[in-house]
Amino acid sequence: MLWITVFSSAGCKADPVSCRLWAQSQLSGLSMTGDFVIGGIFSIHSYMRSEQNSYTRPPPHPQCSGRELRIARAMEFTTHEINNRTDLLPGITLGYQIRDSCAAVPMSIKAAFQLANGVESVFNDTDSCSKSASAAVPAVIGESGSTPSVSMARLLGLFGIPQVSHYATCACLSDKLQYPAFFRTIPSDHHQAAAMAKLVKHFGWTWIGAVRSDTDYGNFGMASFLKAAQEEGICVEYSESYYRTQPRSKLERVANVIRRSTARVIVAFLNAGEMRLLLEELTRQPPPPMQWIGSEAWVTHPEFLKYNMCAGAIGFGVPRSVIPGFREFLLDLSPAQALESPLLTEFWESSFSCSLKGSSGGSRKCDGSEDIRALQNPYTDTSQLRITNMVYKATYAIAHAIHGVICNDTQCDKILFTVLHFIPLQILNQLKRVNFTTRNGYQVSFDSNGDPVALYELINWQFEKDGSIDFVTIGRFDSSKPRGQEFKFAFSNVFQVPVSVCSESCPPGTRKAVQKGKPVCCYDCAPCAEGEINSLDCIQCPDDFWPNSHRDSCLPKPVEFLSWDDTLSVILTVFSITGAFIAVCVAAIFYKNRISPIVRANNSELSFLLLFSLTLCFLCSLTFIGRPSEWSCMLRHTAFGITFVLCISCVLGKTMVVLMAFRATLPGSNAMKWFGPPQQRLSVLTFTLIQVLICVLWLTISPPFPFKNLRHYKERIILECALGSAIGFWAVLGYIGFLALLCFILAFLARKLPDNFNEAKFITFSMLIFSAVWVTFIPAYVSSPGKFTVAVEIFAILASSFGLFTCIFAPKCFIIMFRPEQNTKKHLMGKVPSNSF
Repeated sequence: MLWITVFSSAGCKADPVSCRLWAQSQLSGLSMTGDFVIGGIFSIHSYMRSEQNSYTRPPPHPQCSGRELRIARAMEFTTHEINNRTDLLPGITLGYQIRDSCAAVPMSIKAAFQLANGVESVFNDTDSCSKSASAAVPAVIGESGSTPSVSMARLLGLFGIPQVSHYATCACLSDKLQYPAFFRTIPSDHHQAAAMAKLVKHFGWTWIGAVRSDTDYGNFGMASFLKAAQEEGICVEYSESYYRTQPRSKLERVANVIRRSTARVIVAFLNAGEMRLLLEELTRQPPPPMQWIGSEAWVTHPEFLKYNMCAGAIGFGVPRSVIPGFREFLLDLSPAQALESPLLTEFWESSFSCSLKGSSGGSRKCDGSEDIRALQNPYTDTSQLRITNMVYKATYAIAHAIHGVICNDTQCDKILFTVLHFIPLQILNQLKRVNFTTRNGYQVSFDSNGDPVALYELINWQFEKDGSIDFVTIGRFDSSKPRGQEFKFAFSNVFQVPVSVCSESCPPGTRKAVQKGKPVCCYDCAPCAEGEINSLDCIQCPDDFWPNSHRDSCLPKPVEFLSWDDTLSVILTVFSITGAFIAVCVAAIFYKNRISPIVRANNSELSFLLLFSLTLCFLCSLTFIGRPSEWSCMLRHTAFGITFVLCISCVLGKTMVVLMAFRATLPGSNAMKWFGPPQQRLSVLTFTLIQVLICVLWLTISPPFPFKNLRHYKERIILECALGSAIGFWAVLGYIGFLALLCFILAFLARKLPDNFNEAKFITFSMLIFSAVWVTFIPAYVSSPGKFTVAVEIFAILASSFGLFTCIFAPKCFIIMFRPEQNTKKHLMGKVPSNSF
């Protein structure tokens, strides 16, 4: 005969000795014989009346908890269902024997020893103890509590006896090194803790409180949650523990911590017993409204719906199920059937306040008019079949494992059991491979840790229209889904989400500064540095970007350069084109009067070349306007350098012509022979080619290039032409300056030579203006910001060009156009007095 024993626990405050004596008297409680007998141990009793023990009679019976009795009877129902099947264990009849562990670890261990050894102690009616022998159990289902299950798993694992629990959720039991024979049909708290942390993060709660049962269930579950919460960036204001047997002062202290806390969200990893006591204590002096996050041990417990302070609570529960035929099975109970089991007898008598065995203790005798269908208690409430379904699946799992050991495809061999001396080990190995679907559609299988796939319903306590509170499923969690897709929300009625943060979010442009000695969720808001935006912390924008007005994102910096549509560019363009136009007009006037004395006397060839170079000087300033590009940067500097050298070379040639002309008037002088027109052209060409050579070297070695200036202005980009080689740039300017200085010296020496129209005077003035412009240009160029640097350079070009043009050509044009009488050879030779110049 095969004995399979099922354990469960719900909590018994009784003395373990008293509880043990009562439990021993109930061995004949819920039982049925069969080819293989499945035993069950549940914590059917949750507390004992406080009466002094006289030690002259058995202790008073603990009161029966209807909810646990219903779960225990699920074992009976499943066994009958399996016996009625032809595809599972055909020809084999399963039996059962159910005990009460009284939620005591010593009782759970004692029962495990008895089952492993095949010895049972019986407390009989003659108040004497006797022993009856039975076969050692090959498998165990239970216990409900994590702590009793841990103790049993250590013991049964030594014998290789598999244990399947329907309600022990401690993540510690997944350790196959310590608990090699442990299985369960309820998910490990490792998944629930991670799901709770994700849930808290989903609603934006970063400041929470935590309270737990001081048991393996609460301590390991909360440890897993706190680890997951830390990874999600959630801070915990407090973490308190309590166990129902601890002094009341400890419970009051925990309640006061909750009342004084600033966190508006509290995560409760509590057993139903501790939760009941905590809510009763908080009811005496209710705390401010807060959001409760509950574990599966209490969040689906109908008893707690009466506490309005928990309205809006959310948490994870085992999926609600429907077991066809189970309600009818529970209600198919008559007084005669109840008399067959002390457990059912006690349930009947306590439910109807009568006695089945006749009047006793002042209670009336049950008369048969009692209607179990009229009862409204946890036993008859099958609307929340959650843990009950775990018992259903656990019983089926062991049945399938037995089937895999003694049955083939068509039949089962009872004789095989008698020759298999290590049937527990065979069932243990078979349990690792079971994979089936129950009649109500639930998949049953175990991973390498003996755990099932984690499936949870997200439960929310919502008010109904009549003002009552009920459970509403608002989402699901499935650990088999890909990472990040485990949650599936279905908010039919979205509850009001409270705010629970230690510090409010920092405004734009500030960063979080953690307060000393406090969690990272508690911080002050410090302003971000310039150019930074705030996300989780101040982040420096890339070089080409700048914060927007809200300081929450980086936008591309505006690019600044001297564009064509800029007002300053329009003004400079007008002056540039005007200067070029005037130069062309003067050239036309000179060409029309090319045979006149004043034009011929001032070296008309150099004058036309000078006008051409001045026109280029005016126009080259336009190359500085517009978006800098690689070609425009190279063109603007080289064109400026070459055209100005050409201009100064012409002026220098004219100055030398004046000096040579007056030297040629001296007796015996042949100066003009050595500085005639060919030599003048050669000198201009030579001076210009030197500048061309400098520019070619500059462009070859390190040419100018477009450059984004990010240093001058932080909030915008200055697009300008970098010099490339500073030596090349200053060499070009230096050469222009050298020629201008040489021209000035020669013109200064020739200023007092006799002539009514000595051009050297005007060249001297023009060189003074030219030098003044470019001397003042250097500091202005260096100090001008952004596009004004280019504007200063254009202004210097135009100013110096206008200075040269005005000083050299304005007097001549004035005589040609307004004083034609002075445009004679005699007047120019000084033979006719003139006061004009």
